[in-house]
Amino acid sequence: MSAPDPSASVASAVALAHGDTAIRTTGLTKRFPGGQVAVNAIDLAVPRGAVYGFLGPNGSGKTTTIRMLLGLIGPTAGSYAVLGQPMPDSISSVLPHVGALVEGPAFYPYLSGRANLARLDAADRSVDSRTSRARIDAALERVGLSAAAEKRYRAYSLGMRQRLGLASALLRPRDLLVLDEPTNGLDPQGTREVRTLVRELASDGATVFVSSHLLSEVEQVCTHVGVMSRGHLVSQGTLEALRGVATARVRVVTAEPDRAADVLRSLGLADVAVAVDHCTAPLGELPSERVTAALVHAGVGVRELVVERPDLEDVFVSLTGEGFDVEQ
Repeated sequence: MSAPDPSASVASAVALAHGDTAIRTTGLTKRFPGGQVAVNAIDLAVPRGAVYGFLGPNGSGKTTTIRMLLGLIGPTAGSYAVLGQPMPDSISSVLPHVGALVEGPAFYPYLSGRANLARLDAADRSVDSRTSRARIDAALERVGLSAAAEKRYRAYSLGMRQRLGLASALLRPRDLLVLDEPTNGLDPQGTREVRTLVRELASDGATVFVSSHLLSEVEQVCTHVGVMSRGHLVSQGTLEALRGVATARVRVVTAEPDRAADVLRSLGLADVAVAVDHCTAPLGELPSERVTAALVHAGVGVRELVVERPDLEDVFVSLTGEGFDVEQ
C-alpha cells in the first residue's frame, strides 16, 4: 500500500472546513428484516463546535443512528453528511477526521493497553509513525491510564476498558468525536473526568456528539440536545430552548393555599393544584412579579414563592408522554 499524498490531505482538510454543521441527516431511516423500524426518518442538525447530547432510553435508536453515521451499517432511506461531506461516498476522506467510541471498545485481551493502541495507530496510514509513541502517551495520560499502560487488557476493569476506548479516539486530533455512552462503567470520579474531557475537546474546536441515557450528564456538559423516542427524533435544539418546551410552574407556599389558588386563577392561570400548605400552577408567559403583587394585594400571607424551571426529565416527559426509564 502506498503512503498517503500530503497534498490530498490538505485538500481534504480545506474541503471539510466548509459548512455550518458537523452532522446533518435528511429522512435518515433504518428498517431491519422483519419490518422493525429502528430509526424513522430523522433530520439531525449538529452545529460545528457544539457538544450535542443525543438523548433517549436504551432501545430508542441512538446506537443504530451512530452506526449509520460512521458507515458501519447502511440506511434504508434518507441521506446524511458528516463534516460537510456526503456519506458514505466520502467515507475514506471523512473518517480520519472522526474519532469514535461505539458499543464498547474491542481490544486484544492478551496485549497491554499501550500495545493495543499501538496496533490501532499502526493501521492508520494518515498519521506519522514517528510520532506514534508520543501520541499514545498523550492519549493514555488524557484518560488517566498512564499507570496502567503496560497492564494486559484482560485485567482491565469495565471502567478502564471504557477509558482505553476513549484513548483510541484521541490518538490524533479530530474534528468530530462520536461517543456512545462514554461514561458506561465509570465510577463518579471517572464520570467527572470524562465530563471535563468533553469540555476540553470542545474548547479545542472539536464537535462532540455524545449519546447517553443519563439526563444529568447531558444537562451538565451539552450545549445542544436531540431527543429520541421509539426511533423518532422528537425534538432538537439548544439546551435552553429545549428546557422551554416544558412550562415553568409557580409554587406558592402559604397558610392559605385555597385563597392563593383563587388569586392564581384570577390571573388566568389554569390547572391550579392545591395542597395542604401550598399551591402550584403552570406560569406560562405571566411574569412572576405579577403573581407576587396580586397575592400581596389580596392580603394572602406568602411564606415562599418559587418559579420551578423544568429540567431535562420534565422536557422528556413533555415531549414523549413517558418516563425516561421506559423499556423499548
